Amino acid sequence: MTSFVYTGRDQKGSLVSGEREANSSDELAQNLISEGIVPINIDDKVEEKSASIDWNNLFKSKGKVSLDELIIFCRQMNTLMQAGVPLVQAMKGLTNSSKNKLLKDALEEVTLNLEGGLSFAAAMQTREDVFDNLIMSMVHVGENTGQLDSAFSQLASYLEVERETRKRIKQATRYPTMVLASIAIAIVIINVFVIPAFATFFDKFDAELPWQTQLLIATSNFFIEYGWFLLFALIAVIYSFKRYIDTDDGRYQWDRFKLKTPLVGDIFERIALGRFSRTFAMTYRTGVPILQALVVVARAASNSYIAKFVRDMRTQIERGETLTRAASSSGMFTPLVLQMLAVGEETGALDTLMDQVADFYEEEVDYDLKQLSDAIEPILIVVMGVMVLIIALGVFLPMWDLASAVKS
Repeated sequence: MTSFVYTGRDQKGSLVSGEREANSSDELAQNLISEGIVPINIDDKVEEKSASIDWNNLFKSKGKVSLDELIIFCRQMNTLMQAGVPLVQAMKGLTNSSKNKLLKDALEEVTLNLEGGLSFAAAMQTREDVFDNLIMSMVHVGENTGQLDSAFSQLASYLEVERETRKRIKQATRYPTMVLASIAIAIVIINVFVIPAFATFFDKFDAELPWQTQLLIATSNFFIEYGWFLLFALIAVIYSFKRYIDTDDGRYQWDRFKLKTPLVGDIFERIALGRFSRTFAMTYRTGVPILQALVVVARAASNSYIAKFVRDMRTQIERGETLTRAASSSGMFTPLVLQMLAVGEETGALDTLMDQVADFYEEEVDYDLKQLSDAIEPILIVVMGVMVLIIALGVFLPMWDLASAVKS
């Protein structure tokens, strides 16, 4: 008999854990399922596992599930639900056909939870690394209303819009990113290989060098002497920054900073507001009450700074304010959008008008992204021009002085 440490969820969805003895992990899993506990993780006793380290799994990448794979999953679930295929059977079929290991493992775990008696939404809660709050909320609503196929259809449509937005952002930032990367590589090559060769040449003549050349040589010497230190410092800064934005306060401050950044801050804000409007329309259309819809939207928001305003809106509505007044006091929306919200509340077509609000913001984002390259290109040209000018003056001025000295 071997001691195992396990974690699982009972029939109410509560997390349970403990330690038991069994001949194998499979035997323990069957025992737990028979008791109404869906096992999530079963491991050998910690003391025994600590004696050895699985180096193969230690550095293995967990990977991720792409947006395209989630869209395909939602489309397939929509088709299977419309065809009347039982949920467990549908999940098993998708598990066998999935090529992404992380998604395959998640679907297997969700299927096991379903067989253990959990609802679909509760079964997904054990794999929040794959299924976010928006997906679980929509699945929960679809289960309660008997419209699970419609929920997956709307999720697929929403994710497709999200994919298109990301594509537009990548297209707009591809050129500036390539130019900045080229500048960085050129600076390193010039300082490490080119400038030292010229410095050695100028030292032979023992001539007084212009300040441009002295600056280039000093910069090159600094790169050569402290290059490894700069590299390690850069890695440390990036690592510390990522650790900081993983915290609640760090994420909030970073999301707030992005909205205040020149040139791109307005774009980030419109993207976040477009997602808010689209998500709210989708959840409200499925029959979710406004207060619960705002909770879902806040959790699914891509910007924690915007999410704070959404939670504040919910608080004001709980106190008796209308959605339009709460939105107006938040300061997030333009007068045109507030007017559409007011009409939506009066006519009962809030979901339709919120979709139009999302379309409005997405059209503005599309226009701004097209203008972004035009706005950044002159800045990049000036930066490259200044760099080339300094290098040219630093290299050619002393050569001209030496040529003049030789002639005289």
